[in-house]
Amino acid sequence: MVTMALSLLSADAAHSQSNRITEVTSPGGIKAWLVHDTTLPLIAVEFAFIGGASQDGKDLPGLANLTASLLDEGAGTLDAEAFQRALADHAVELHFDAGRDDVRGSLRTLSDNRDKAFELLRVAVSEPRFDTEAVERIRAAQMAMLRRRSTEPNSIANERWFALAFPGHPYGRPVDGTLESMPRISRDDIAGFAKRSLARSNLRVAVVGDIDAAELGKRLDATFGALPATATLTPVANVTPQKIGTVDVIPLDVPQSVVVMGTGGLERRDPDFIPAFVLNHILGGSAFSSRLFKEVREARGLAYSVYSYQVALSHTGLWFAGTATKNERAGESISIITDEFRKILKDGPSQTELDEAKSYLTGSYALRFDTSSKVAGQLLQIQLDELGIDYIDKRNALITAVTLDDLKRVAGRLATARDALTVVVGKPQGLSGG
Repeated sequence: MVTMALSLLSADAAHSQSNRITEVTSPGGIKAWLVHDTTLPLIAVEFAFIGGASQDGKDLPGLANLTASLLDEGAGTLDAEAFQRALADHAVELHFDAGRDDVRGSLRTLSDNRDKAFELLRVAVSEPRFDTEAVERIRAAQMAMLRRRSTEPNSIANERWFALAFPGHPYGRPVDGTLESMPRISRDDIAGFAKRSLARSNLRVAVVGDIDAAELGKRLDATFGALPATATLTPVANVTPQKIGTVDVIPLDVPQSVVVMGTGGLERRDPDFIPAFVLNHILGGSAFSSRLFKEVREARGLAYSVYSYQVALSHTGLWFAGTATKNERAGESISIITDEFRKILKDGPSQTELDEAKSYLTGSYALRFDTSSKVAGQLLQIQLDELGIDYIDKRNALITAVTLDDLKRVAGRLATARDALTVVVGKPQGLSGG
């Protein structure tokens, strides 16, 4: 167990209310992390099945996403309309979505409605119907979304970046699929994905709210116990991004160029991830005090927003920066961002910058736990990252312990981040091919 702060009402409550994270194992062997809290008559459940869009297959990108979108569109004896009406009548929130590494679900219910809520969740994951009407309706909605995104610069840039960085790898395929792949996905493909991917072996669960360990254990078996014992997942290779140091321009008649710059980073379980996290905060992770903000927006007025961030996928670590700027200033903006990346990796930050970053990152951590759903989401992510049930207690101490020497060591390991794969969508000036 580990003591944590849980705020459901106010900032002051976060300091006065102490709760325990308990690892619950059901009679059938299903595990979950629980924070039992009776402050409000609510129960929040966050769960994930490891696998996600990495299991789509090269010819069917979008399969995981389409499957996830259909899980609450009819299950058991209820067709899509009846299922959605049951959710609404009992004030139950149930959502599913797919990412590159997992399919996630979220349940939120009033305590008095828990029986109905958990029953609807049970049939959604173990008895989805995938009726023809629902499949075609959701497919049509997905394709409409893809058509809209085909003209959105940010979507175009991000999709192209992953396609160039990971050719032939599952991460290079678009999670939401393509206009070509979506019509090819059959009901059998969808049902097959659910059968292979939704299993007890790759399930992770976090629960927060008005439910105790004994009850949760029984409900875990009742809700998930009918799932296959073991998922049938295709192994995914570890990978590093390709095309580093190149610039790809996608012409689009828009007044601003969208810039996505990405390079190799550290995986979440790497011992140096926390120092790298602090380093990124100083570079571009802070909205108003980062180096990129000061140089790109304040000093030169090149963009309203500029940022950098880390992405820790299951099989690679990445470091991104991005902005949107006038076409005629795109080359200058990219040059400044590149210079700031190289400068911080060569010289490191100052002690003042490090102290300010640590103060902000430790002080703001409690904001991730100000609702039951946020707490459950954090506990789920900690499980997926395999950081240990005591991570919340350790996290701020890990931040505080970071030194300038740590940042220098990390900068050496991230030497390849001096260059990036850059994708620009727009009519940029000052670039080769722009």
